Amino acid sequence: MRLIAGPLLIALAFALPSFAVAETAYVTDQLRLGLHRAEDTSDRSFRTLQSGQELEILSQTRNYAQVRLPDGTLGYVKVAYLVTDKPAALIVSETQAENERLQKELERTKSQFAGPAETIDSLEQQVAEQQAALEEGGRRIAQLQEQNESFVSRQQQYRFSLPVSWVAGATGVCLIAGFLCGLWWIDYRSRRRHGGFRIY
Repeated sequence: MRLIAGPLLIALAFALPSFAVAETAYVTDQLRLGLHRAEDTSDRSFRTLQSGQELEILSQTRNYAQVRLPDGTLGYVKVAYLVTDKPAALIVSETQAENERLQKELERTKSQFAGPAETIDSLEQQVAEQQAALEEGGRRIAQLQEQNESFVSRQQQYRFSLPVSWVAGATGVCLIAGFLCGLWWIDYRSRRRHGGFRIY
């Protein structure tokens, strides 16, 4: 029985990540993120996700995550571009939509002031509450716009940065290419000096 339990526990340990509870995430601000079919996103993306796109993380590794879109589309994206909080731009858009709704409701409420005198006090209270909500929404929009500008400037700052592994790989290729070119040049000069024969 102990011989069976050991492999069974190991199999369960590897299977646990696939049973993790699904988590909702959003694509970060000012970004167009490619959705891929390959787990390491090495293939050509078949769909482009815009900033604020809601998606569900089904599983993830250190660098990549399998996600499902609200329409059921499955694919893989880079984990570095996902956040669990709504991006500021999306919150600003939602807050502005709510402010527009409140503004229309406020205008509708004002138009009702021509009604009976007994409703005026109640309507004035509604107007005051809606005005307060609009002012709070305006302050919230200003704060979120500042956050959004900070995110955009930070993204611009790191736009042209490259991963260390890419730089190291490119340096290695250049060193190898330089070494091979040097060997060829020495061989070429030697053969030219000795009438086309290699003398080593």
